Amino acid sequence: MSFPPLKFLIDVGVGRAVEQFLEQQGYEVKTVRSLDSRMPDIDIIRLAVQEERLIMTMDKDFGELVYHLRMPHCGVLLLRLENATGAEKVQVVANLLANYSSQLANHFAVFQNNRLRIRKILH
Repeated sequence: MSFPPLKFLIDVGVGRAVEQFLEQQGYEVKTVRSLDSRMPDIDIIRLAVQEERLIMTMDKDFGELVYHLRMPHCGVLLLRLENATGAEKVQVVANLLANYSSQLANHFAVFQNNRLRIRKILH
């Protein structure tokens, strides 16, 4: 079974190292940093839906928007890597994409404590 390639909208906190890694791997990447580093989360989700992009973030507020407000989304990958270096984040993202890329679109996924939880959220 073939899946469409993931397109990403990368939130500011994720960092340039991950942005560059994804671009080098051939993913289509748009960054909040390049659009408006102070863009509200609700606008980030709306843009991601409009352009069918998976949001990669370190901001827990997206859980509130997706779970409690039931905002439509095309997928959120929440990285709980608060003290990680850019290189460590890249290593985690590379591993996640190598093993789970087909499961991320349209799901809410949280990576924390070396574990990935993926949940389908109905909106």
